[in-house]
Amino acid sequence: MDEHSYAVIMAGGGGTRLWPVSRKDQPKQLLPLLGDETLFQSTVNRLADMFPSTRILVVTVEEQMREMRKQVPAIPEENYLIEPSPRGTASVVGFAAAVLKKRDPEATMAVLPSDHFIRNQDLFHYLLRAAFDVARQNYLVTLGIAPRSPSIAYGYIQQGEHLDGEFKYPVYKVKGFKEKPDEKMAQEFMRTGGYSWNSGIFVWRVSAILSEIEKQMPMLSSALSEISLAWETPKQNEVLRTHWRGLKPETIDYGVMERAENVAILPASGLGWNDVGSWDTLFDVLFPDMAGNVSVNAQHLALETNNTLVYGTNSERLIVTIGLDDTVVVDSGDVLLICKSDQAQRVRDVVEHLKKHRQEKYL
Repeated sequence: MDEHSYAVIMAGGGGTRLWPVSRKDQPKQLLPLLGDETLFQSTVNRLADMFPSTRILVVTVEEQMREMRKQVPAIPEENYLIEPSPRGTASVVGFAAAVLKKRDPEATMAVLPSDHFIRNQDLFHYLLRAAFDVARQNYLVTLGIAPRSPSIAYGYIQQGEHLDGEFKYPVYKVKGFKEKPDEKMAQEFMRTGGYSWNSGIFVWRVSAILSEIEKQMPMLSSALSEISLAWETPKQNEVLRTHWRGLKPETIDYGVMERAENVAILPASGLGWNDVGSWDTLFDVLFPDMAGNVSVNAQHLALETNNTLVYGTNSERLIVTIGLDDTVVVDSGDVLLICKSDQAQRVRDVVEHLKKHRQEKYL
């Protein structure tokens, strides 16, 4: 990677679908869910061979930054960009691009969530380098994941014609972004072919994404221009707060990418990718026993139990299951969650219920 290549980690989310272990003060990216490293540490370490720490930026919120700096002290403090309040990934991307424009107008940036698991890191590095090559031709580039099943948990990207050029990896124009489908539509996508799961990983020149934001989201663009001008001056935080307050929450997918031109996709298979978005996804990441059971941070005595996840926060605690199949059991100490595996996505409904009824101590 050259000196104009940067990585931007989006790390301000709450991880509500991994409640009750993921909480407001300790969201999933700050937890060692899959081993000794936290998801945030794993994300940074995955990038360390490609980018020096001075060219890795993190967009997060104030209450999470202190823990992140403890976990990864190598990233300079000025590379932590603090959102005054959540406004969606379009604002996150724009904020990082505006800061980079001030620092390095020739910058090309990769945007990556902080909570992904990628088993094949060598292939990931190869793909990212290839994506940077395409992005330098003024394309907005996304990494697609070859679907392993007709999942309804992800958005889909439809690939169009092959993109001409001497690239290291097959690249296609994007024909369209599809929202999370129902089961029938997801099966149709699998049957038809030419669709990828939307990984949420993007690469683009800073000038290209800011130009597209200007076309698609003029109010955000206007705010970003003011933020960029004031950055690294005594007024930067005041200007940021003033202009951030009026921004409408929006994702980069809906706000920009769906209507953008010059969008390209690198469809990837064999990455061993997972977004660790809900409890049932841990079956795809961790290795089960002969009965399909997965146990983390707990002593699990399983009698006639199959395809069940048991997740604890005390490795000395004994959890016993009898005659249980296709179930998720999560013991966080003050909350016990039990649900069928195919209902794990509904954990966020519980979080909304607790918010509505002001049961803050469980959030």
